[in-house]
Amino acid sequence: MGRLLAIDYGTKRVGVAVSDPLQIISSPLDVVHSKDIFDFIKNYLKEEQVEAIIVGMPKKLDNTDTNNTQSVKGFVTRLKKLIPDHPPIHFHDERFTSKIALNAMIQAGTKKKDRQNKGNIDKVSAAVILQSYMDSIR
Repeated sequence: MGRLLAIDYGTKRVGVAVSDPLQIISSPLDVVHSKDIFDFIKNYLKEEQVEAIIVGMPKKLDNTDTNNTQSVKGFVTRLKKLIPDHPPIHFHDERFTSKIALNAMIQAGTKKKDRQNKGNIDKVSAAVILQSYMDSIR
């Protein structure tokens, strides 16, 4: 069984999280500048066995697209072209993940300065997306 790699895509920063090899626990991995994400994913896929890539899909409460939805779809289209032998890619609802991530950081005792760093929230959001995905497939 391989790891699951989760992406919380943004036009500036991309939060990345990964599961353990047994796909039980998700952990924040890194935050990457959006221009570097494809190289990051290529390198990660060379070093680790990845069973699937989970991409957070931004939607409004009424399930319509947000301003960022097309950017995410464009990212996935480009990912498929740049890495033709990619593992399966699955979209997963990312509504409220930033709020959940911030609350998790508060409960974990993260300092206010670290919580204000949007990169930290992005990678924790990716972990929230991944954990939600893993819970949904069980």
